[in-house]
Amino acid sequence: MNATPVIVVGSGPTGLLLAGDLATAGVPVTLVEKRPHRISNLSRAFVLHARTLEQLDARGLADDLEAAGQRLDKLRLFGGLTVDLAGLPSRFAHLLVLPQYEVEKALERRAVAAGVDFRYETEVTGLTQDENGVTLEVRGPDGTTAQIGAGYVVGADGMRSVVRDAIGLPFPGRSVIRSVVLADVRLAEQPETLLTVDTVGDAFAFIAPFGDGYHRVIAWNRAHDVPDSEPLDLDEIKEVTRLALGRDFGMHEARWMSRFHSDERQAPAYRVGRVFLAGDAAHVHTPAGGQGMNTGLQDAANLSWKLAQVVGGHAAPELLDTYQSERHPVGRSVLRSSGGIVRLAMAKRPWELALRAALTTVLDHVAPARRRMVGRLTGIGYRYAAPRGAHPLTGTRVPDMPLADGARLYEALRGGRFVLITPEGHDDQSSRKDRVTVERWASGRRTTVLVRPDGYAAWAADEADTAAVEAALTAHVGR
Repeated sequence: MNATPVIVVGSGPTGLLLAGDLATAGVPVTLVEKRPHRISNLSRAFVLHARTLEQLDARGLADDLEAAGQRLDKLRLFGGLTVDLAGLPSRFAHLLVLPQYEVEKALERRAVAAGVDFRYETEVTGLTQDENGVTLEVRGPDGTTAQIGAGYVVGADGMRSVVRDAIGLPFPGRSVIRSVVLADVRLAEQPETLLTVDTVGDAFAFIAPFGDGYHRVIAWNRAHDVPDSEPLDLDEIKEVTRLALGRDFGMHEARWMSRFHSDERQAPAYRVGRVFLAGDAAHVHTPAGGQGMNTGLQDAANLSWKLAQVVGGHAAPELLDTYQSERHPVGRSVLRSSGGIVRLAMAKRPWELALRAALTTVLDHVAPARRRMVGRLTGIGYRYAAPRGAHPLTGTRVPDMPLADGARLYEALRGGRFVLITPEGHDDQSSRKDRVTVERWASGRRTTVLVRPDGYAAWAADEADTAAVEAALTAHVGR
């Protein structure tokens, strides 16, 4: 049985980004999807945060997505709190409202162009692994079964992950909120702010524009707790919105409505042997904060370059352990923050309402607290652990910066390589030229930084001679 280096299971945003990254890096990759080839124009996710837009910029996709979406630089939360994103230290100082299916289309085009082997209507029915590789049992479109081998498998197959079940990982957590209603509608009256979130008594509602004449509405009524299968009509959507926001803005012409429940769950490990979990297969959150798709895309960006390094023989397999140590804490943090937003929205008892008012006041008046909250919400505030004694930049997100040749850092990252930025440049004569792009700062910066393919600093030094740079390249990129 011939084995492909990596098989990705699941063709949502997480799987598409991961597979596209691997193929771009020259790693043969097969993407397995049990559904027919069809990108649905109905999806719950619809927000891209600043850090995710930076990752998409590093793949040459952000500008087209920005043109198709709706930028929001202010959020109004719980009536009195306005969050201004215009001061974010990012090229993307805003949220982008854009349906998930538009993101999937862009990621799929990139993956196809990079040479990903797509296998639709192919369902994973079993998985075994040993120290040498992984074997998947699959059922194809004609119902016949087969075995396909891989060096590594990534389960990006959603909340009900077959891959997660096959490697015996539980998915502990709980349902947080039931009977949330969702609709894409036209409005006769426009809200005062582009993105509106509010809660009154036993209801909350959220409204944001798609930019194509439709608005996304998500609403919840504590008093109407019914199963997901309960019929839903526009009158119910309007009623809950009126409860929370005081009016329904003349909602009409719903093109999609759905009722769903929201869970908080996280797998205890994102890796078992040669099998990894990413996206909703690894963690699910409440929709508050729009974190789900964004967190999954960040998982993919973190794992893809590490797999490429190991499969290419340029790094030891232990590098893959850092996927767990870097991404699992982020998933846990997102669970806490998104769950906290929902609990604030659901506040009913006097002490809960007092706590919400106090937190709103703190966020409104204490700049460090507001910056921390916005950094976590947008993803730009996360950093990864660095070795003891490392330069303070190590493990931090490197913002987009101008380079000496007139380009930007995130343009230099589009090749999927490490980027070494130095004051004078560095003539790398080794065999790693296909894995490292060497650039110079446009300004007089003296710090030398080795930027990982996912835009985080692998190593930095304020005064680095040739020997130090060579040692860093050997340690992080290989020979």
